[in-house]
Amino acid sequence: MATMLKATLTIPSGQMVFFRSFFALLPVLGYLAWKGNLTRAFQTKRPLGHILRGLIGVSSMSLGFFALTRLPLPEATAIGYAAPLIIVILSAVLLHERVHVFRWTTVLVGLAGVMVILWPRLTVFSGETPMGDAQSVGALASLAGAVLSAFAMLQVRTLVQTERTEAIVTYFFISASVISLFTIPFGWVWPTPEQAALLVGAGFFGGIGQLLLTSCYRYADMSVIAPFEYVSLILTIIIGFVIFADVPTATMLVGALIIVASGIAVILRERYLGLDRAKSRQANTP
Repeated sequence: MATMLKATLTIPSGQMVFFRSFFALLPVLGYLAWKGNLTRAFQTKRPLGHILRGLIGVSSMSLGFFALTRLPLPEATAIGYAAPLIIVILSAVLLHERVHVFRWTTVLVGLAGVMVILWPRLTVFSGETPMGDAQSVGALASLAGAVLSAFAMLQVRTLVQTERTEAIVTYFFISASVISLFTIPFGWVWPTPEQAALLVGAGFFGGIGQLLLTSCYRYADMSVIAPFEYVSLILTIIIGFVIFADVPTATMLVGALIIVASGIAVILRERYLGLDRAKSRQANTP
């Protein structure tokens, strides 16, 4: 999906958000209709909560898509993986969740990996321009998008307490499609047939990806599935090199390795603690 969007560099990010969201609805609604769950997708007790999630999500996607136009594909993807690390911090600060020393350590190490990737790009602060100010702004946009993505995850946490998964997914794509229309005055362009095909494909396959990911979490634990998400980082490095001639730098590879290792460490630790809690409950069951 990111590869398709990367190939449409002249399209404004708000317009990318519309295509990514609107055409993702087609496979999602089609699948729900096939399963007989279409009406459940529109049942909600918290419409304003969905709108808020849409606003945050659109802002996050817009920044991420903007970053794709300024940064090599692997770097933009790697920085985006900071979101799960940031959500640990937000959960502790805003939700007052208890975070143990191990998680704090892995989060700090992961954020250090983000800084390893960002540092060569942050020339806007040093006054030097070896990479170009455009890429510096792109790096900051990617990081800001990751922060907003973490806030969106927190909003989803509140929604799942009262809302079905079908409704959360459907209303996000609907709200994102509508909200993105407000960016039309800021310069939407008429895409070429090739660009239109890529944009529609990005949305359609993004919707299919959402369905497959949801199905994965239904049949396996998060601790089993989540590490496979990091495979996309490896694929973006390969695709970026083959299609866009983006040669990954040593700092990018080192930073990405640190981020991935930190994320997997948190996942495995949570799985270990979950197994311990399950054993404890079984031992205490009369």
